[in-house]
Amino acid sequence: MDNSLQQDLIESYLPDNGSYYCLGDDGTDESHFIYVLNAILSGTARLNVLLPTATILAFTIFAPLLTNDGKCYTLNRWLMGFFLAISAASCIFFLFTDSFRTARGRLYYGVATRNGIWTFNGGRRKPCAPSEYRLRWIDLFHALLSLIAFLTFAGSHNDVLECYHLEMSRKVTNSVPLVVGFVISLLFVVFPSNRRGIGYPFLLQKDALYTRN
Repeated sequence: MDNSLQQDLIESYLPDNGSYYCLGDDGTDESHFIYVLNAILSGTARLNVLLPTATILAFTIFAPLLTNDGKCYTLNRWLMGFFLAISAASCIFFLFTDSFRTARGRLYYGVATRNGIWTFNGGRRKPCAPSEYRLRWIDLFHALLSLIAFLTFAGSHNDVLECYHLEMSRKVTNSVPLVVGFVISLLFVVFPSNRRGIGYPFLLQKDALYTRN
């Protein structure tokens, strides 16, 4: 009884020629689902690179020291302003970095420019296809998002607000960075980057979803 029921579930009868055929699995929907799932997970893993995580961590550590816990003097304000400028510049710089491997497998890092990639060894090494590494509009978009994320966090820091005598409600300082961070993270997942710059995870070096065409 059980065997016949199982046989009916996996086989269907064709009335025109009297033959049987097995019901095959349609892998189209499943493969498409897996591809989308892998794209989302890979994009989420890359948030560690696209978001200014290291810059925000460094800012969290040094902000209380440079602002004297919010009780700033003139020197503290200048130091804090200089540190803000350096941190903001680093958010943009690291997103413009990229890397490539030579035929011997040696890894080189550089900065994306309009003509290709300029390596840190004076530009003496070039990839096989320099045009694939040139600066694009999507890179400027990513840099802008990273800069907005950092400035939102820095502008909501209590020590910075007290240092420059700015007033903001606790509800705003607690909620705005979270909302902005969530929106920017979502945009990074929807519009991913194929650059493999400084800080790129080693486990994603062979990610097929973001390989260059």
